[in-house]
Amino acid sequence: MLKGIDISTSALVAQRQRMNTIAGNIAAVNVSHDPASGEEPFYRRIVTFQADTESLDQNSSGTGVKYHVEIDTDTPLRKTYDPGHRHADQDGNVTYPNIDLVTEFVNALEAGRAYEANISALDITKEMFNTSLRILA
Repeated sequence: MLKGIDISTSALVAQRQRMNTIAGNIAAVNVSHDPASGEEPFYRRIVTFQADTESLDQNSSGTGVKYHVEIDTDTPLRKTYDPGHRHADQDGNVTYPNIDLVTEFVNALEAGRAYEANISALDITKEMFNTSLRILA
């Protein structure tokens, strides 16, 4: 039963990271350069999930969740004509991130629902554990 709690906990951590990444994308929607590097443009971050098969033992049938934060370099950056901007190129264009606010908000809603579902699964697992203890006592 503790494995069920571990699985739900790993999923909660992964969804929290996804929400933090989405919040960072939304905050950087109008940033012309990556604050970390200062010179390169900011690219949208994406969180990908996969089964955590490394932490499996032989007696377990469930797996947890691992996440990776990746940089979306496939989507082209957005260019806006603003010759007065300090980061404008020789043609007067400023490069902004490849972030679509609608997509980010939908992803945030989805991550929030997945977080709630994992909280429910965790609560049900705890309830089953408590019922088992009451039966045994």
